[in-house]
Amino acid sequence: MDAPPSLANHFLIAVPGMDDPNFSQGVALLCHHDSNGAMGLMLNRRSDFVFGEVLAQLGIQTTDSDLSSLPVLVGGPVAPERGFVLHSPEGGPWDSTYKVSEQIHMTTSRDILDAIASGKGPERMVMVLGYAGWDAQQLEDELKQHIWLSVEAEPAIVFETELDGRWNAATRLIGIDPAALAGYSGHA
Repeated sequence: MDAPPSLANHFLIAVPGMDDPNFSQGVALLCHHDSNGAMGLMLNRRSDFVFGEVLAQLGIQTTDSDLSSLPVLVGGPVAPERGFVLHSPEGGPWDSTYKVSEQIHMTTSRDILDAIASGKGPERMVMVLGYAGWDAQQLEDELKQHIWLSVEAEPAIVFETELDGRWNAATRLIGIDPAALAGYSGHA
């Protein structure tokens, strides 16, 4: 039997009515998906931290106040102490980078944070703490239950769209008016 196609580099869009507070009105970028499961990062959940605080906790200094005030996102309920940087591909090479797509890379090593703090990092980036994970066939089952909508990821939504507008923007990629989903429900 052939493996189902990978949904890596796709957005998962929570349908209205999803009762899991970790994902309600959420949009996640699937970074990895195969027959063993999936890993993604929520893109529209603000954490209690800003980028400067994360840098300070790691002993990294920056004088860039705009950088320091950038929000850090909650990527999901798994390993909330673990950091991920979603970024555009220029710069590096970094010690630990995974290529989600040609335009979106994910790095987990400290060297990218040092480079960003000194103004030598990638042009576009988002810092995320924690991730969302699905066991083998779990995501496929949730998709069959219509808990999630899926569409190919658009880098502009990851890097440029305001946090509060990401769910609506991702939903519009499917060609659906978000208001039309009001009665839809699902359970994660």
